[in-house]
Amino acid sequence: MSDYCGTGTTPTGASPAPASASAPVTAGQAPVAAGPPFAACVLCQEPTGYPESHRGITLCPVCEWREAERTACSG
Repeated sequence: MSDYCGTGTTPTGASPAPASASAPVTAGQAPVAAGPPFAACVLCQEPTGYPESHRGITLCPVCEWREAERTACSG
């Protein structure tokens, strides 16, 4: 049985592949900066994972999550 967090082995028993040096870019997300300087969150001023050159509103992970909760459909 593998560890819940994925730190164990794969279902075939092989060790998981190491993460690549560059972070993958997924659809709808900006690339994450490799190092400082990071942009400050526009709501709480905490550092984000985005470079200062990132255009648009930059939110830290906590504020991004709260914003998603606030704008989600209440169905």
